[in-house]
Amino acid sequence: MPEDMPLTFRQIACPSPDYALECALRDEVLRRPLGLRLRDEDLAAEDRQWHFGLFAADGNLVACAVALPLSPVRVKIRQMAVAPAWQAQGIGRRLMEELERNLRARDLAAFELHARRTATGFYQKLGYKAVGAEFFEVGIPHVKMVK
Repeated sequence: MPEDMPLTFRQIACPSPDYALECALRDEVLRRPLGLRLRDEDLAAEDRQWHFGLFAADGNLVACAVALPLSPVRVKIRQMAVAPAWQAQGIGRRLMEELERNLRARDLAAFELHARRTATGFYQKLGYKAVGAEFFEVGIPHVKMVK
């Protein structure tokens, strides 16, 4: 993967071929390492959520996230994933910065997410704060974080 390859941030229509790429990436990065699979029931209400991705010039999806509106000013960010070949290169940070910019343009000002314990440091660097006690989701420890 070339360091200087341009990436494009855009919203992903649900359903669409790009949404199929998103689901495959989420399954590969977030579910399979836990011995799980992304199932139809996991995706049932996703047509009422906003889907976003960073795409390479060749059309490959390199990172994605989903935003679930909770109120006119509050949104939950979920299912953030970066393709393995693109990890540890600042792609996750770029995705989150582009996503937050897009959501602020929609007048959303409060962000929340459920971070895996192993990812809390990443989100803290982006300005998120942990709130409440640790809990289990998909069988692993998570922390609610807000910004």
